[in-house]
Amino acid sequence: MRRSLDCSLGVVLGLLLSIMSSGAAHAQQPATLVIEGGTLIDGNGGTPLRDARIIIQGDKIAAVTRKGQGSYPANAQVIQADGKFIVPGLWDGHSYGTWFLNDFYLNHGVTSIIDNGLGGELSIVHREAVNRGKIAGPRYVISIGSQSTNPRFSTGYEPPLFPDRIPKSPEEGRQVTRRFIDAGADFIFFQDASLPLDIVAAGIDEAKKAGRPIALERVSPTLTLQKAAEMGITYLTHSPGVGEIIAKDPSKWTNELDHYADMDPVKAQALIQHLVRHKAALVPNFVNIGPGYGKEWRRFEEEIKKLFSDPNVLAFYPEATIFGRPTQLGLLRAGASRLPTGDPAVIARRRQGYANVLKFHLDFHRAGGRVLTGGNTQVQKAAGLILHHEMEQFVEGGFTPMETIQAATKWPAEAMRLQDRIGTIETGKLADMLVVSADPLQDIRNLQKIDTLIFNGKVVDRSYHPWPSDPFIDVGDVVFGNPAVESWSWVATLKQALRAAQGGGEGEGGGGARQGRLPDPPASPQPAIETISPTLVTEGSPTTTLVIKGFNFVRRMHVFFNGRSVPYRAVSPTELHVTLDATLLRTPGKFDIVIKNAPPVATPDWGNGTSNTAHLLVNFKY
Repeated sequence: MRRSLDCSLGVVLGLLLSIMSSGAAHAQQPATLVIEGGTLIDGNGGTPLRDARIIIQGDKIAAVTRKGQGSYPANAQVIQADGKFIVPGLWDGHSYGTWFLNDFYLNHGVTSIIDNGLGGELSIVHREAVNRGKIAGPRYVISIGSQSTNPRFSTGYEPPLFPDRIPKSPEEGRQVTRRFIDAGADFIFFQDASLPLDIVAAGIDEAKKAGRPIALERVSPTLTLQKAAEMGITYLTHSPGVGEIIAKDPSKWTNELDHYADMDPVKAQALIQHLVRHKAALVPNFVNIGPGYGKEWRRFEEEIKKLFSDPNVLAFYPEATIFGRPTQLGLLRAGASRLPTGDPAVIARRRQGYANVLKFHLDFHRAGGRVLTGGNTQVQKAAGLILHHEMEQFVEGGFTPMETIQAATKWPAEAMRLQDRIGTIETGKLADMLVVSADPLQDIRNLQKIDTLIFNGKVVDRSYHPWPSDPFIDVGDVVFGNPAVESWSWVATLKQALRAAQGGGEGEGGGGARQGRLPDPPASPQPAIETISPTLVTEGSPTTTLVIKGFNFVRRMHVFFNGRSVPYRAVSPTELHVTLDATLLRTPGKFDIVIKNAPPVATPDWGNGTSNTAHLLVNFKY
């Protein structure tokens, strides 16, 4: 009896373990999503597939077949798409992401953007958070930073991954490029063409070694468009320099449309052949080159006004400025319109110039070149919607709807060398696609009639949310880039003023204090933060020492982390070691750090004793 009971218990236990094991294995299987029926336009340019069945497991496309073929689990989520059309997720090939644009992109079917502006450590954590489902937004393809000669970013306080770097030598150019690549840059971006050619060449060489695409936004007399293509720069935003190169007499004109209006067909063909030979891709930004000159521009503006009259948009969209540039909402409230006014002869010439813009890019495409959609999208544009307007300009210029869809899907993925992962609807690729209710091959505007959007294998909530899903950017923060320390220009000016006041000294407010000792003046100087290290940690990190360097650190000062006073050890009047307890690093986000000196303040003209703000990023743990 005992043996029988033991055997029975053993059998039951075995069955339970088997069931639990089977359940665990089943639970580990990725969720299955099926699109049943509909016409598939897969992005490759071939004949659309009617009555398609697309099976998605996890974030990947598991099978593309016909309705009734192929099997899937009984508990799969099924989207009935009969009478509808399925296309790859759209790309904005020239954009500047920031938190309040994410919903705009997704709600217009944009699932990938080539981001030239977010930059720094923020772009890294943001890309990973989106790709892993932590943040709602399009897939970000990032450069992390750019190389330029912009003096605004030469204070010396910029961290290694700051979005704008100014290399001073070929070796430094290599170092900057390698640093971006090592940090995970998808492409290397030269913001302007004013750097010496040997520095540019060094950066290009490093990018080629790593197999990264190389982008350029502007050209110069030393780095012309032709030279850039010869050197291996293959991704050219704004089609830089084309108008001037193909003009009969470029010296006569300063306006880009005037250059195009003066187009010499022989020069144009020579440039086209040169660019095709070097496999360069152009991102013309038609809506940016010729605002107001497209045939449907008046309707474009009405659609933008309608979008920005949506109360769900108004609930979160900031009416603010970035570097003095108003948001789209601010422009509309100011009554802004881009329809041309003024001298009829000038308008007529520029209208012809815009027609030539379209013609040049169509001829370039027909010769074998790649032309990509991109809105030069930032706060002055209606993100997402502007891409649809850009696609309409492609069709107005003579591209077929099929070619236009490829310009917004397959070709940008190829330009970023991601075609093995994304850009078309094929087995094994990431499942980014949209289902629309009418045929976009009949009218490209039908791409706006989105029924369902799928990103990373999941159906996306296409609505506008009055809260940001991005923990790294505050609701009121509309600043491009991610400065680990703000107000560098102010810091540099303050330091210079202190040096002058001290007769050329270091301007550190040290007062001759010994190492590890802070001065104790009767009135506190204005403190300033120059750098912090690290700038990025991971959620769940152990207690961490944050090194703050700056000046005018005195006794009885406070260091605040996210509004909370935290302990520190003074190494010198210019360096603090701040202790961040593990409990402060449990939540992902972007956390403010400030130093406040005790009153009274000796120099109220420079501030109230509170320093400029630094930020520590706490990344998600994956």
